[in-house]
Amino acid sequence: MDFTGKNILAPMVKAGTLPLRLLALRYGADLVYCEELIDWKLLRSVRRENSMLGTVDFIDESDGSVVFRTCSSETSQVVLQLGTCNAERALLVAKKLENDVAAIDINMGCPKEFSIKGGMGAALLSQPEKVRTIITTLVNGCKIPITAKIRLLREHKETLAFCKMLEECGVSAIGIHGRLKEQRPRHANNNGAIAAVARELKVPVIANGGSMEISCFEDINKFRAACGVSSVMLARAALWNVSIFRKEGILPLDNVIIEYLKLAVKYDCTVGTSKYCVQSMLRELQESPRGKAFLAAQSLHAICSLWDLGDFCSNIQEERRKMSGAVSNGKAETIEGERTAKRRKHEQDDTSSTDMVTLPCVFQRGLYVKKDADLPKTRLLMWSRQNSFDQPAYSTTQVEKLFRAVLEVNNVKYTSSYWEKNKRFAEQGAALVALVSLGLESKEKALKEGSLLSSD
Repeated sequence: MDFTGKNILAPMVKAGTLPLRLLALRYGADLVYCEELIDWKLLRSVRRENSMLGTVDFIDESDGSVVFRTCSSETSQVVLQLGTCNAERALLVAKKLENDVAAIDINMGCPKEFSIKGGMGAALLSQPEKVRTIITTLVNGCKIPITAKIRLLREHKETLAFCKMLEECGVSAIGIHGRLKEQRPRHANNNGAIAAVARELKVPVIANGGSMEISCFEDINKFRAACGVSSVMLARAALWNVSIFRKEGILPLDNVIIEYLKLAVKYDCTVGTSKYCVQSMLRELQESPRGKAFLAAQSLHAICSLWDLGDFCSNIQEERRKMSGAVSNGKAETIEGERTAKRRKHEQDDTSSTDMVTLPCVFQRGLYVKKDADLPKTRLLMWSRQNSFDQPAYSTTQVEKLFRAVLEVNNVKYTSSYWEKNKRFAEQGAALVALVSLGLESKEKALKEGSLLSSD
């Protein structure tokens, strides 16, 4: 694999998931890095081929979350960025994923407290012997290229010595962010310092940190020349508008958002990640009427509807449920084959009652910002009192890190097939099921808002 003359999507926490990576490749990126993934999290994950999505998923079985999702469209161009401080763990991860990615990059530049305290990221810049062990172990034990991404050290000679050591260990490329670990984006990127190191090295150098200088494709080449390197890596400039990789010119932002959302739906991206990416693209447009509506949206369907993709989202999700027999939770598709035995058992026990009403309702707190009297539990309680029924009774089950509530009112039980992140939301979701079933909440309104997911 050649790292020379490449335009690359940089690793970005939360943003660098499959939809953004695929869109970057579509627009002309040569390589794409995933967000930094920690070694122990990958080690405890299970590899599964997801035939419904056409992806390979690494699943954390403790909560069913997707640690890493990839597909054949990017296999030869995706680089896994690994957060590690241990050679043995790093090699185990490399062997586990080497058939699903094109290369593995070791993060030695992240200045965040989490990485530093864990001995990862920029903490490795002060531990060259540990780095030597990690890189040598990976290069000797792995069949795919190994790269490293660093930040500048305080003195040129220190940076050069560190990079020379990496080169001697056999890395295929070195990414250099042109700031010190103490510096932030508001500080100027030191292009000259990158150039001074690059001309002393034989391996390809990938320059990073120039987003404030880059607003079009031509600027990428200017940054490349200023840093004296052959390859460039873009983070924020690509996140703001990933069509910056197009030689033909940047596209209107709405076009990019629409294409991103289509991929987010197609590959079942979580609503949190999708919203984060679109919000990063909107920037100052968050203050526009549509921007404000976007900020209030709490489901992928609601977000898609703002760009006239509501039907597209609904159709994809419905097709997916027909294929899998599963119900999308709007955050991460929970496929029957991926559920733990515990959760399956609870669902079977809950729904075995003939008096149980089950709907795929999702409680979205953002829809109830005006007054608590509008909350599903409050409305159901008031209805019960008006009809002289006993107060609704709630029982909640916790499995792993998720919650599901069953409520009983007027001798009928109600529950949502969607597992919530906390007890309060689970109870509100069950109350919403009751409101919809009793005709106290419009089914059409709930579907439009994304509170009720369409079902077969």
